[in-house]
Amino acid sequence: MTTPLTTPPLDGHVAPGFEAVREAFADVMAAQPGTGAAVAAWSDGRWVVDLWGGWADARRTLPWSRDTTVMPYSVTKPFAALTALVLVDRGLLDLDAPVQRHWPELRAAATVRQLLSHQTGLVALVDPAPGAMLHDWDGLCARLAVEEPRWESGTAIGESALFYGHLVGELVRRVDGRTPGTFLRDEVCGPLGLDFAIGLRDDELVRVADLTGLDSPEWAPDAPRWTPLLRQAMFNPPGALDAGTVNSERFRRAEVPAINGHGTARAVAGLYAALLRGELLSPSLRDEAARPQACGVDAVMGGPERCWGLGFAVEDDGFGMGGTGGGVGWACTTGGYAYGFTTGSMGGHDGSDTVENALRELLSLPPL
Repeated sequence: MTTPLTTPPLDGHVAPGFEAVREAFADVMAAQPGTGAAVAAWSDGRWVVDLWGGWADARRTLPWSRDTTVMPYSVTKPFAALTALVLVDRGLLDLDAPVQRHWPELRAAATVRQLLSHQTGLVALVDPAPGAMLHDWDGLCARLAVEEPRWESGTAIGESALFYGHLVGELVRRVDGRTPGTFLRDEVCGPLGLDFAIGLRDDELVRVADLTGLDSPEWAPDAPRWTPLLRQAMFNPPGALDAGTVNSERFRRAEVPAINGHGTARAVAGLYAALLRGELLSPSLRDEAARPQACGVDAVMGGPERCWGLGFAVEDDGFGMGGTGGGVGWACTTGGYAYGFTTGSMGGHDGSDTVENALRELLSLPPL
């Protein structure tokens, strides 16, 4: 097949008055080096932005469509957390009960609240693990169960970059019997009509965009971007930042709920729109999840002080999660909007910030 010479035009819509967001997204897409991107926003009870553009495949032959999905790395984590929060709302999990009540083999002493808010210290494996373990749910959970935590639960915070979804997901599986991916389909994304899944099925595999840019030196294990602990956390077992792994059918079918959800920007924003509308969780639990549970310098990520809620990063402006590579899902509680940005080109968050700031200006909010 001959590759077209021109990049596919932007598609989708913006509500009247939100044309500036489309212009900002067009500027971002013009600088997009690899596969494309999508953005969606909900405000004042309606969808005001739903845009997409660029290529869906690394060969640049398949245009990004309305239903193209992509892996947004840690944007997946709140979806994983919600599987446990739904069980909390149903009285099947107690936030302040020990995780060992349901998972007695787990060596790290932690409450459900501490596990959800990245306080357990189970952030990296000491001994090398084979790449195949990334696809082995039982094997990786068994390793995590016997791992010595890097700190006593509740004494520090640190994002469990690669294992958060296994920790939360195995707890959900022990209580409910379903894997986190199945529970997410049945109890969260299915009822809300969100095109987001962990562990893809045959009909979903054909809609996934390739991740591009992972061959850049900035994503290599020796890149200066990694703190020492984050390097351990992200590259053992190997594969999470390897294009051959993350773009493979085997990985897309697997459940790695800290990073490998696949969905549309509309689905990411849709989750936060539902939470802002008071759906899915009771108002009291939603508010608890969006409140800081622990704050400090993240022992894994480093940088300035941050706060974790129950599965969400929490700021004065709202709650949500950004992902490695540039994706974002966010509920702005001060502005009352929900926002999702997904991208196939690995990079920073400047592109998303540019688009979201255009939205915020229209809503008379200060820039990020």
